Amino acid sequence: MARDGMRAASAREVAALLRDAPYEEVDRLAARYGDDPRSQVQRALQQAARRHEAERRERQRVRSMYGLERELSGGGMALGIDEVGRGALAGPLTVCAVALPAEPVIWGLNDSKQLTPARREVLATRIAEHAVAIGMAHVEAASIDAVGMATALRMGMAQAIEDSGLDPEVVLVDGNPVRVHPREVSLVRGDARVACIAAASIVAKVARDAMMVAYAEDYPGYHLASCKGYGSAEHVESIRARGLSPIHRASFCGNFLETPRLF
Repeated sequence: MARDGMRAASAREVAALLRDAPYEEVDRLAARYGDDPRSQVQRALQQAARRHEAERRERQRVRSMYGLERELSGGGMALGIDEVGRGALAGPLTVCAVALPAEPVIWGLNDSKQLTPARREVLATRIAEHAVAIGMAHVEAASIDAVGMATALRMGMAQAIEDSGLDPEVVLVDGNPVRVHPREVSLVRGDARVACIAAASIVAKVARDAMMVAYAEDYPGYHLASCKGYGSAEHVESIRARGLSPIHRASFCGNFLETPRLF
């Protein structure tokens, strides 16, 4: 009989406890049940240890993203900027600027392209809850056609910075220099290396994807909900068959279309 007259937990119950334990509880449970001789418990302990180690490495990765951000900003306010939709045939170029506090850490931050749609949605909600500021800009297809992508990118970044309402110590940009801000610092693969840039990439991606799903109802037949405006085979074939809609970038479609806009 267990101490204090309490029933001892079955092996199945202990295994379930270990399986569902949050990261912070695994070490305590491992110490409590480490000497349990039952094979089911020992298997559960091994599985919990592997999950815990994977989570430890993941948290170390995210902490390094916050650490590099602090290093680049000198401990001051950093505003991370990233864009989505640069290579799309339809829809806007969406630019987001995000400033994050040091705490709480948003676990799971990463380049949006490395995350599932469901995970991006969860993280975008957390970012919205905890961010110091979020700025957003959408540069529509007509403007991209008029000024070109390089100018459109600078326009979008400038608008997103302004929309954030901040005067940061540093503006951290993913990729190559854009020269949109006097305190700009650019980082190749910054969306995978710096917390606030990763946050910007996630929020931009979620916002633009939602816009493209809505556009799919306004302009049916282009598969916009699935391709998000990029050049999938189905999307290209639809453009050839139907012509261009008002949200298509004519300057991006010249290689495979001579038909004028049909809307």
